[in-house]
Order: sequence, then C-alpha cells, then structure tokens
Amino acid sequence: MRFIKWAFLITIWVLFGAFLHYTLPQYDVVRIVNTYEERQELNDWTRVFWSQPDDQSAELINRDVQFIQAVRGNGRNMVYRNEDTGWNWPPYFKFDTANLYTDANDSISTKANPEWVAVLHYGWRNEFLSIFPNAVTINPVAGPEDKPTNWFSIIFLVLLAAVFWAVYVRWRRFRRSRIDPMIESAEDSLHAAGDAIAERKGRVRRWLDTWKSK
Repeated sequence: MRFIKWAFLITIWVLFGAFLHYTLPQYDVVRIVNTYEERQELNDWTRVFWSQPDDQSAELINRDVQFIQAVRGNGRNMVYRNEDTGWNWPPYFKFDTANLYTDANDSISTKANPEWVAVLHYGWRNEFLSIFPNAVTINPVAGPEDKPTNWFSIIFLVLLAAVFWAVYVRWRRFRRSRIDPMIESAEDSLHAAGDAIAERKGRVRRWLDTWKSK
C-alpha cells in the first residue's frame, strides 16, 4: 500500500514538473542560419504540441508552419517553430509571427562572421515525435556565453514554492487541530467497542462453562 502511495505521488510530481518545464519560458543563445516554411501534418498524438491560434486552424489536420534553424555555441543544431499563441494556452499572447520571422531573417549569419541572439521560447524539441519549441522573442547578445537571466521563471518558481509551503503548513495545522483528534476519537471508540465485545464474549463463555460443569 505504501509503495502504491509513493508511486502515485511521484507520478503526479513528475507530470507537474514536466508541465512546468514545457510551459515556462527558456532562453537559448544561438546563431540563426536559415528560415523556411513547411506544411506540417497534425496528428492526434502531437497536436497538443502545436499552437491553435484560432478556431479555423484548430480544425485543420495540416497547415503551413514557419521554422527557424539555428546553431548553439557548442555546435549543436536547434530548430524552432514560429507560431502565434493568440489567447490560448500557454498564455504568451503572441500575435507577431510575421515580425519575428523578419527579425529571424535579419539575424541570419555565417560561421565565419557569427551574430548571436537570445531566443526566448517554450516547449520541447523531439526528433522522434517531430515537435519543436515555439520561439517568442529574438534579441541580439554579445556572444554565445551572454545568456540572459530568466527572471520570470525564477520568480514564478519561488512564488510557487512559497504557495505550496504555505498550503502545506496550513494543512498540517488543520490536520493536527481537526482531523487527528477525530481519528484518535474514532480509534478510542473502536478500542472501547472491541473491549466491550471481548468482555461480553468472556461472560458468555463463562456462563457456558458453568453449564458444562453441571
């Protein structure tokens, strides 16, 4: 029973952590090498990883998507999609896909003369599932080591931890003052009932024993 409890709790926390990791903004310092537009097939398994900016596009099984190809400072490749989020989840309220596409094209550079930019994005890159993080902003930086501090995620996680701690402390106080006394009272009642039943069984047994002796 304890194993099932811990497995359930670990599963919940892992899923919650994955949700936060996918949704919260992250920074990558990259060199943009190309941009292109490609038609993507949206299947039931990966549709959740693509934006749905309006009701019409939400019903389409395929649509044209803009992509930004980049290279990190360590030489690893990275590909971002460029989609509006609109008023949908996650709440980035991105409506400037065309402007961002222009910024990305303007930031294209070569390996011999690199221009480094910080791409603010959310989401994951997975080659097997063909999912891509969604670029939100592009800003120039001095070099590949000049990664901006992700203040929003830091402040959000600190506040979230404070909320969880406050809820946990109040839950412990509520449990000690209300639930634990009720449980102890119920246990005492059960013990008392058990003692009473045992006493009655003992009386019946003694009474039967008196008849056996006769």
